[in-house]
Amino acid sequence: MHDIRFIRENPAAFDAGLSRRGLSPQSKDILALDQTWRDATTRLQEMQTLRNDASKKIGQAKAQKNEAEAQRLMGEVARLKDEVPATELRVRESEEALNELLSMIPNLPAADVPEGPDESANKEVRRAGTPRTTNFAAKQHFDIGEALKLMDFEAAAKMSGARFVLLRGQLARLERAIANFMLDLHTGAFGYQEIVPPYLVRDQAMFGTAQLPKFRDEQFGTTNGYWLIPTAEVSLTNQVRESILDETQLPMRFTAWTPCFRSEAGAAGKDTRGMIRVHQFSKVELVSITTPEQSEAEHERMTSCAEEVLKRLGLAYRTMVLSTGDMGFAARKTYDIEVWLPGQNTYREISSCSNCGDFQARRMEARYRPAGDAKGTRFVHTLNGSGLAVGRTLVAVLENYQQADGTVAVPEVLRPYMGGLEVIAPHGS
Repeated sequence: MHDIRFIRENPAAFDAGLSRRGLSPQSKDILALDQTWRDATTRLQEMQTLRNDASKKIGQAKAQKNEAEAQRLMGEVARLKDEVPATELRVRESEEALNELLSMIPNLPAADVPEGPDESANKEVRRAGTPRTTNFAAKQHFDIGEALKLMDFEAAAKMSGARFVLLRGQLARLERAIANFMLDLHTGAFGYQEIVPPYLVRDQAMFGTAQLPKFRDEQFGTTNGYWLIPTAEVSLTNQVRESILDETQLPMRFTAWTPCFRSEAGAAGKDTRGMIRVHQFSKVELVSITTPEQSEAEHERMTSCAEEVLKRLGLAYRTMVLSTGDMGFAARKTYDIEVWLPGQNTYREISSCSNCGDFQARRMEARYRPAGDAKGTRFVHTLNGSGLAVGRTLVAVLENYQQADGTVAVPEVLRPYMGGLEVIAPHGS
């Protein structure tokens, strides 16, 4: 959500920020609704003051036996009483309209975000590792998994339809191993607190992290008022909703391994085979709650934590800063980490790490009290990132560690989580 005071004082700057995202100016419409709300609120306050004053004067008039004046004042009170409900309705409706408009407008990009219409304007920040090559025709993950008889899209489709997968045996264990390795790294080396959060949340939680109302059609909802989380970002970030924290508590860092559910409404024709784009997947999420002064450094730190997973797995990657036209709705700046996939002969996204500034905090009413300030509060800054997407990491391991005989070598750091297993062979071999 945007700060209405900022828009009142800086309408041109607000519109310029939207323009960088390729959006038309909005300040005129926002300020018109804001003025309607302010006028109605002022009138309501005036009427309440007039009613109170008139009520006091009625008693005075009666005490002075001035019946005519008392009757006139009583008529004024009655008239104001009749007018108040309509004015209260104008206040409520104009406030709701203003909030609805503001809720549909994305965050403004940070000044150093490259400007452009889409992913073509993204800029590479750095890369690490050498893309793996093979002396045989590298296969894509779904061909590898099906040949192992451990990845079954047909069985998943029979029970759930398209964009689902069923993993068996050592691939199921490998996914669990990857997630546990990530959790141990993030909690042990980087100080994130592990959370097991709810997977079902209500409207206000989805609104707080900005999945609602704009992206309602991309979510899976139940028939009794709940939403399946599209990412643990929702549950982890909403821990601080409607809270006032002490500055000494910040930064707060959380991680969770959860299933995630997305309708992929805009993904028709994209990655129709395999595990890259499915309705249900698992992810190790990272969330930070910080002060405004900390958030940029925290963004760099979070991204480096996600990158470290790939370094320890021996996977080549590159890190991109997303352009204004490719960023998510709530982000003011985003880094995408893209892992090398030999089977596709390209880099593919495996993590997005975003600094949302105070955008989500305003929607959640999440504040902190600065040290030494007993009365004042400020909105926190929120950050989130994949540390990493577990399914896509499984994809990357399969493609990068595939061997000519169809087996898959287990990365050394994962072997303790696999009971010492060094090679995954076809099931039954």
